[in-house]
Amino acid sequence: MIDLYYWPTPNGWKITIFLEEAELPYRLVPVNIGRGDQFKEEFLKISPNHRMPAIVDTDTGESVFESGAILLRLAEKTGKFLAAEGAERTAALEWLFWQVGGLGPMAGQLSHFTNYAPEKITYALERYANEYDRLISVMERRLKQTEYLAGAYSIADMAAWPWVKPHEAFGQSLDPYPSVKRWFEAIRQRPAVQRGLEVGKDLSKPGQMDEEARRILFGQKGQGSA
Repeated sequence: MIDLYYWPTPNGWKITIFLEEAELPYRLVPVNIGRGDQFKEEFLKISPNHRMPAIVDTDTGESVFESGAILLRLAEKTGKFLAAEGAERTAALEWLFWQVGGLGPMAGQLSHFTNYAPEKITYALERYANEYDRLISVMERRLKQTEYLAGAYSIADMAAWPWVKPHEAFGQSLDPYPSVKRWFEAIRQRPAVQRGLEVGKDLSKPGQMDEEARRILFGQKGQGSA
C-alpha cells in the first residue's frame, strides 16, 4: 500500500495518474498547501523540502519526496511505464529530468506571475511565457518523431502532461504545436488519467482552495471570469 501525501496540483497529479495507471493500491493523505500543512513537523520528516507530493510505501516503510523520484521509485516497484534497460529507459529518464528541471519550474513561475502576482511585471511575464513556449517547442520537435516522449507511454509523459494541462490559464495555445496537441489529447482520453485528475477534487470546495486556484487547475470559472 502507498500512502500518498497529496494536494490536487500538477505535481500531485503526476502521482495519482501513475497510481491509477498501474492499479497500485494507495491511501490519500491530504496536505492542504493553502493552510500550510506542508510546514508541519510530521510532514517534514518525509518531505524535508516541505513540498508535496510525498509517499510512504507501507510494504517497506520507505518514504520518498520529489515527484520525479516518486515516479521513478513507483515504476521500479511495479515494473511498469519504464523500460528495464536500453535506449527506451534512457530516453524516459532524460525526459523525466527535463520536466522536473525545466517545464515544471518554468510553468510554475509563469502561473505565479500570470495569476497570483500582486502586480503585473512585464519582464517576468515575457521571460516565463517565452521560456514555457520554448519548452513546448522542444516537445514538438520530439513528438514529431515519436508517439510519446520516450517512444512508449511512460513516466516521462505522466510527468510532463500535468504541466501542459493548464496551458490556457497561462495564456498559451497548443495550436502552433500540432504534435504536442495530438499527444496531449491522446493522454487526456486515457481512463486512468481521467481518474487521476478526479482524485481530491472534493478538496477544491470553497474554504479549501481559493477560487482562482480552482479555475486554473480544474477549468472552473473564478469570480469575474467569463
